Amino acid sequence: MKNVLAQIATDFLATLLFLAVFLATGNVVIATVLAIAAAVAQFIYARSKGRSLDLISWASLALVLVLGGTTLITQDPRFVLMKPSIAHFAIGAIMLRPGWMLRYLPPIVTGNIPDLARKAGYAWAALMFAIGLGNIAVAWTGDLKLWAFYVSVVAIGAKIIAFGAVYLVFRSAIGQKLTAKAANA
Repeated sequence: MKNVLAQIATDFLATLLFLAVFLATGNVVIATVLAIAAAVAQFIYARSKGRSLDLISWASLALVLVLGGTTLITQDPRFVLMKPSIAHFAIGAIMLRPGWMLRYLPPIVTGNIPDLARKAGYAWAALMFAIGLGNIAVAWTGDLKLWAFYVSVVAIGAKIIAFGAVYLVFRSAIGQKLTAKAANA
């Protein structure tokens, strides 16, 4: 789990840096320049260490360069604010693969409620698409403080709530199934 969180933080370093610098300074240009610099430095560091970069790393770098550059050229921050939407759409598309969630679940879940787990995987995909669309709507307003709140509180909060809901539903469904098995035995 620690490695997964570290990888997520690495993949979203430029976005997180943009958010932190913007919240601290209120300056879109400084935040964008630093986000671009961080993405490039991260790329150079990985390559200098001989690490191979996966598709997500390349896509993240390209998005930061293209959207960040467009933001600087047009002086319109909405372009750089779209990056989380693109990431959420890509993750949502991956989550449309049947059974993607099963490999992350313990045997008690996969052995007792695999169909429910597959349905939960589709629900997660829908959540990713909804968060991406919400980000576009908020980013399009151009209100950077609202966007910062959305990305740091609403999007993260929705995922935490969804995780808790899935946990409770799985726990309840497994409990019911095991109780029914015991009654029939």
